[in-house]
Amino acid sequence: MTAESLIKLIGIERTFILGDSKVHALRNIHLTIAAGEYISVMGPSGSGKSTLLNMIGLLDVPDAGTYQLDGHEIKSLSHDALASLRSETIGFIFQSFHLISRLSAAANIELPLVLAGISASERTKRVSQALKDYGLIDRAEHRPNELSGGQRQRVAIARATILRPSVLLADEPTGNLDSATGEEVVSLLEALNAHGMTLIVVTHDHALGARARRQIRMMDGGIVSDINQADVATSLAT
Repeated sequence: MTAESLIKLIGIERTFILGDSKVHALRNIHLTIAAGEYISVMGPSGSGKSTLLNMIGLLDVPDAGTYQLDGHEIKSLSHDALASLRSETIGFIFQSFHLISRLSAAANIELPLVLAGISASERTKRVSQALKDYGLIDRAEHRPNELSGGQRQRVAIARATILRPSVLLADEPTGNLDSATGEEVVSLLEALNAHGMTLIVVTHDHALGARARRQIRMMDGGIVSDINQADVATSLAT
């Protein structure tokens, strides 16, 4: 698959059963994402933002439609192949960090490398560099409850990117942070995007969403607008 369509969703549907009710979380989603894009996904609670992110991140499967990721048709993959593709291609960042409380910052960052079977010497090298890159050297042996919110999110970003994925998914990455710390975290994410990583951010924060070069708005499980700022700039210039 070319860089023009790293991610391609065609007619994606997802329905949940809650009690006696059907909830149409995603309705007829058509979406193509190129490598290196910076996209925000916005909309009210219940609009389908997080479900869409989970679908892109292979944490959920559609009831109908087609999903192609990095040249792979998802429906054709085995469970093991799907897990391998997810670990190699996708990094996740969550509002609540999802760090393992009993592990140090360094061990949390190292965990994906252990699960991927990376050698101990390579793990040490990569973790040391990540601690340096994210300003965490003096917090390497601290557990999550000994870290500030910003430090925990930096650990989470380091863990999400330690396997060098091509896509980084961030679900409300600044939701539990004060404005100054949130700005630091967003700057880190944008720096990763500037180096070629595809960045998709789900957010309620309109100021954060407006920073993305492409802005998608959702309502009732569907995409109601998809605006590329480069196209807007070109239109205004002509």
